[in-house]
Amino acid sequence: MKYLEKGIVIKSTGSWYTVRKDGGGCVECKLKGRLRTEGIRSTSPVVAGDRVLLEDDLIRDIEPRRNYLIRKSTNLSKQSHIIAANVDMAFLTVTFRLPETPVEFIDRFLVAAEAYRIPVCLVFNKIDLFSPKEMVHVKHFEDIYRTIGYQTIETSATGSIGIDALRQAVAGKVSVVAGLSGAGKSSLINAVDPGLHARVGDMSDYHKSGKHTTTFAEMFPLKGGGYIIDTPGIRGFGLIHIEKEELYHFFPEIFKISAGCTFHNCLHINEPGCAVMEAAENGEISESRYRSYLNIMEDPQSKYR
Repeated sequence: MKYLEKGIVIKSTGSWYTVRKDGGGCVECKLKGRLRTEGIRSTSPVVAGDRVLLEDDLIRDIEPRRNYLIRKSTNLSKQSHIIAANVDMAFLTVTFRLPETPVEFIDRFLVAAEAYRIPVCLVFNKIDLFSPKEMVHVKHFEDIYRTIGYQTIETSATGSIGIDALRQAVAGKVSVVAGLSGAGKSSLINAVDPGLHARVGDMSDYHKSGKHTTTFAEMFPLKGGGYIIDTPGIRGFGLIHIEKEELYHFFPEIFKISAGCTFHNCLHINEPGCAVMEAAENGEISESRYRSYLNIMEDPQSKYR
C-alpha cells in the first residue's frame, strides 16, 4: 500500500480539488470513485476546509469534519450543499441595499451556524452609501444582534471603514465569508489582505443584485496567520437536517426564554402559557426575529420570504 499524505482542500471546482499538502506544496486532485457516489447526498462531497488523505493526485478519504456550514441544495437531485468545513468563524456580509439582504436570510444563516456551533460575526457592509436616516436602520439591527450575543462590524471596502477590525477578527482563524451575490465579500477579503486577489464582480444594473463572480469556494492563507474562505454568492438559505421541534434551540434568545414555558414541548406558536410568545409581545424578543422563527417553522427548506 502506498504512503498516504495528508492535506487541506483549498479549492473545490466540483470536479477538481486543489489540496495544500501538510508537507508543503499544492496538488490538483480528483476523488476516488467511491467517494463520488457512496452515501453522498450532497452537491459538494468535498469542500474547502476539508482534511483529506492523498495518494498521488487522488483523494482517497476525507477525515471527520469538526463542523460545517450547510444549506438546502438548489439541485433537486441532491439534498444539501455544504459551503465549507472545519471553520472557526463565519462572517456573514450584510447589505441593506445594492443588494438588500432580507432579515430572514440573516436569521436562517445564523440558525445553520448555531446548529454546528460556528460563531458568527455580522459584517454590515457598504455603510459609506447610507444616509444618516438609513444608518439608524443599520444601527437598529446591529443592536438586535449584539443583544443576542453576535459580534458585528461596520465596513466599507471602498471607504476603508472597519477593515482593521475585520483584519483582527480573522487573524489566526479559519474563517468563511458568505453573503448574497454583490454584498462585497471578495472586495472585503482583498481589503483585508490585498495580496490575495479574490475575484470581484460588478453589480447587475437590471436586477441591482450581484453577479456570481466567485463560482466556487476558495481558501486563502492570510499574511497575519490563518485562512479565509471566499464563497460563491447565495440568493437563498434553505435549512436542512433541523427538526421543527428543535428549531428554537438555534435562536439563543428564544431558547433562553423557553425555560419559562408551561409545557416542555412548547413550539412557541400558539400554546397556552408560552413565555416566548409573551416575550415577543412585550418586545423582549425582537419582532423581526420572532417573525423569522415562525416563517422557518412553516417552511424550513424554502429560500426565505
